[in-house]
Amino acid sequence: MPPRDPPPPANWPFDQPPNAAAITLRRIVLPARGQQPRPILRITHDLDDHGWQFLDGDAMTMDDAAIVGMQEILNQDPSVAEVADMPPGWTATRTAPGAPWKRTQTQS
Repeated sequence: MPPRDPPPPANWPFDQPPNAAAITLRRIVLPARGQQPRPILRITHDLDDHGWQFLDGDAMTMDDAAIVGMQEILNQDPSVAEVADMPPGWTATRTAPGAPWKRTQTQS
């Protein structure tokens, strides 16, 4: 029998465990040498698989994608917890770090 993942901490805000894969961008978690990480300005909670995407709102390609654990995202930007209760099928955006999140239902 494979080992079971430990339960998330009691105060874990997301519906996915801390070690669940999240989609993000290299420029957010692994910026080029000499550059600062880009801020997370767009978050989607996917309707189809309940996965999370943490993006910067700019154009992207598949080469820009990175997969990290949910805990890594929360460690990098604790403010993402403000939208952790967002239901699947919704998106949150903000204009800058520290700005309020605006939630909208994702168009199908």
